[in-house]
Amino acid sequence: MRKYIVYVGFVCIVLPVLFFSSCGQDRSGEYYALIGAKTWMYDIMQQHYLYYEDLPAEEELNFFDKPETFLQSVVSPQDQKNGSVFSHIDSVNVSRVMSAYPSFGLEGALIRNANGDYVVHILYVYPNSPASEVGLQRNDWVVDVNDRALNSSNYVEYFQRPIASCRYRVARVKDGLPDTSYVDMPAPRIIEQPSVFTYKTISVGSRKAFYILYNSFETADEDLLKAAFNEAMVQSPSDIILDLRYNPGGYVSTAQLLSTILAPQSAMGQPWMNMIFNDKTEPQTQTYTFDSGLLQGVSNLSYDHLYVITSGNTASAAEIIINTLRPYLGDKLLQVGGATFGKNVAQSLFTDEAYPLLEFWLTTAYVSNSEGFYEYYDNGLQPDYEAEEDQTAYLGEFGTEQDSLMVPILYHLEYGNFPNSAQQPEVQNRSSWQGRSKVIYNPIAHKPRRSQFDCD
Repeated sequence: MRKYIVYVGFVCIVLPVLFFSSCGQDRSGEYYALIGAKTWMYDIMQQHYLYYEDLPAEEELNFFDKPETFLQSVVSPQDQKNGSVFSHIDSVNVSRVMSAYPSFGLEGALIRNANGDYVVHILYVYPNSPASEVGLQRNDWVVDVNDRALNSSNYVEYFQRPIASCRYRVARVKDGLPDTSYVDMPAPRIIEQPSVFTYKTISVGSRKAFYILYNSFETADEDLLKAAFNEAMVQSPSDIILDLRYNPGGYVSTAQLLSTILAPQSAMGQPWMNMIFNDKTEPQTQTYTFDSGLLQGVSNLSYDHLYVITSGNTASAAEIIINTLRPYLGDKLLQVGGATFGKNVAQSLFTDEAYPLLEFWLTTAYVSNSEGFYEYYDNGLQPDYEAEEDQTAYLGEFGTEQDSLMVPILYHLEYGNFPNSAQQPEVQNRSSWQGRSKVIYNPIAHKPRRSQFDCD
């Protein structure tokens, strides 16, 4: 792991007269208290930022801004995409394993239907959450809250950051028509957000595949990840289905673990990923390997095909999995779904004891595979077979034949090739009772994209 010695750096500045009282009292300490964190950040960026040549001149910056605002003012256009800025500030101990604020424990897309009304289509519900306790599930539609119509303004209050209990009116589709009922939501609370969302074994003819929906790369959940693959080994699956459709990334160390589990035995000790730093860094390239030492309590698997389900929400550390395994798996790795987001850089953590509540995650490197490939910022990683999850229509249960992203995989498992348009099986109840609809806000698309290296 790359290590940095981080220390406080001060810029020599001539202090204005206003920081001294008429009695000659030195108030320079107050001045440094206001600018110190941003001065430290700017010094770090001059040395370690991948795009240091794009930094604005010091005299153009406002060092009195809050750290988050200051960072937004200096990041390079290359360090962001589609509204997502890659370098970022976190408070200490931020983790997606636990929600950062009280929640009902569901992810739902805001949809405007054919009548112009707003509804929320539930994509998934976290286990042991208020939403799961009242029986909400994937594919339910919330049509109003407290007998009030939904809109783009109260969506946050009732779904993303609820502050009180409320009553949902929920439509659950049966035989193509909605069956509507009222559901009293309990008070929101901090909940666990497990990255290993669900897994199971699927049988297709004589073949047996292990399916896992994996939603973020979190070091705190690595034991759960190992446990899931240990259960898979007991079933001796012929194929693996890794569902990353909702995975925005996370810790690179966890991506290295998962890659090592999925890599062939012959890859152990071979290059896994290269970190390519700026030209001020020596060495400029650092190589990480498929490390069998990571496999304590789990083994790497043998299988015929690794199917990876992706979408435009698949980003960062999730993209690293595909890119780094491709040279070793070749045609055994089959990407199904949409092109990935296209984030090909990693962030390193910088801290300073003078600012104990500040975690500065700075983009420091491109991440390439063993063949040196990392040029997927513009177009993402392209699928071998293109398919789409229509969030305005019927959503089948994950890993089933009603799930539109699973249909081509199940076909490939049975016939050894992907279907053409004439062979594409129909997903049951795919149409929406809401008519012609449009996704207004997809919360998954707004999750932070992370490829994080902890460089303590």
